[in-house]
Amino acid sequence: MESSSGNSTVAWHALYTRYQHEKLVQQILREKGFETFLPLYQATHRWKDRMRQLWLPLFPSYVFVQGGLDRRLEIVTTTGFHSIVSDGERPGVVTQEEIDALRQLVETRLQVEPHPFLKVGDRVRVKSGPLTGFEGILVRKKNQYRLVLSVELLQQSVATEVDACEVERVPEFRRRAA
Repeated sequence: MESSSGNSTVAWHALYTRYQHEKLVQQILREKGFETFLPLYQATHRWKDRMRQLWLPLFPSYVFVQGGLDRRLEIVTTTGFHSIVSDGERPGVVTQEEIDALRQLVETRLQVEPHPFLKVGDRVRVKSGPLTGFEGILVRKKNQYRLVLSVELLQQSVATEVDACEVERVPEFRRRAA
């Protein structure tokens, strides 16, 4: 995980970058004094003649930035920047809870990987283990259960393995209230 320090009470926004420019955009914005977050996961890539471990963005072409929209010109002139993800006419907001959950997930060193965004399925809460309290969608992949955490604004998700006995369904009435 790549992050820089700053004020945690200001809104987070998602920046859309040029293809494979996430790390460059994050580096330049950090040098300009912005609080950034680029969650990474480790993947093994195989080529014809070799294999290599790489750190890749969990959300390809996206970097999170905290606040800073008052300095929009500094953001939009960053090499590799494409656009600020919007929710209609305004810049979209990624909740602090989503950022905190992603940070904690990446720091657990569990195997994490990108996962297709899901709107349907049972919403579950983890009852025990390193992810206690996390809520997400339970899916099944090759006889294994996975917890899917989603960032609504980006309509993207990440998944990690969980033991089915460690999760409980979130009550229906609580899901409607949220």
